Amino acid sequence: MVKWRNPLTEDEKKEWQQISVKSKSGGVIQGLFANSKTENEKATIVLGHPMGKEAKGYFLKRDYTNLLRENGFNTIVFDINGFGESTHGNFSYFDDITAIGLKAKELTPNLPIGYHGISLGAMFSTISFADETHKYDFAIIESSATSLADFWVRFPFAYKVLQVINFLLPKYKRKIEFQEKIKEVKHLQSILYIYSEADTWVPVSMGKILKANTAVPTEFWLAKDAEHAEIMKSPDKKIYQERILEYFNKEIVKVHNKV
Repeated sequence: MVKWRNPLTEDEKKEWQQISVKSKSGGVIQGLFANSKTENEKATIVLGHPMGKEAKGYFLKRDYTNLLRENGFNTIVFDINGFGESTHGNFSYFDDITAIGLKAKELTPNLPIGYHGISLGAMFSTISFADETHKYDFAIIESSATSLADFWVRFPFAYKVLQVINFLLPKYKRKIEFQEKIKEVKHLQSILYIYSEADTWVPVSMGKILKANTAVPTEFWLAKDAEHAEIMKSPDKKIYQERILEYFNKEIVKVHNKV
């Protein structure tokens, strides 16, 4: 709930197109779209940010966008409702992920659409992927808890607030049990789960539960020495980048083979 600051230079901003879409959450979702820096555009990748005032800037500042664009991927970063430049809606953040995926397909109708969500952006993607209308072909879910309660239990005040919300909105509580919703995933070819052994907020055991419950083929990759949602700032950065690119490139081939 602070004014969002764009980390791009004035020259860099020229490479990005401002996009917006109305979400069923009630928010107007603001994002940025940039074409790949290569002649051949392989796919469009949507990046879902963790919680924090950086919002979509998280991926710009940590060089995810350059990594993808330099390797042939169009890239979309966006603000979940209530974050960054997006207007406030409700807590149905999964609707924002679905909406921006539809926008990605509108912008690049002939390309596969991939998703990479981290922490908040990963948790709520599990619900979006159960929606018949989502347009994602494959996805990376990184550092997702099994439920909001499992994540916020370490933060007493936030956990109490969540308990009140769950009491007032029992249907919403049932909907955000991520380990249950992942059983209903639709349309995806596969999911790559990424976790870190050093993550004290979301242990590897949560990732293994999600993987075991997933209704589509899965892969699993572990960083060794990265704090929560900070693998790009860890000693595992290079192999992490290689794993992301390897996964996306492999899944693109599958899409084309199906056509």
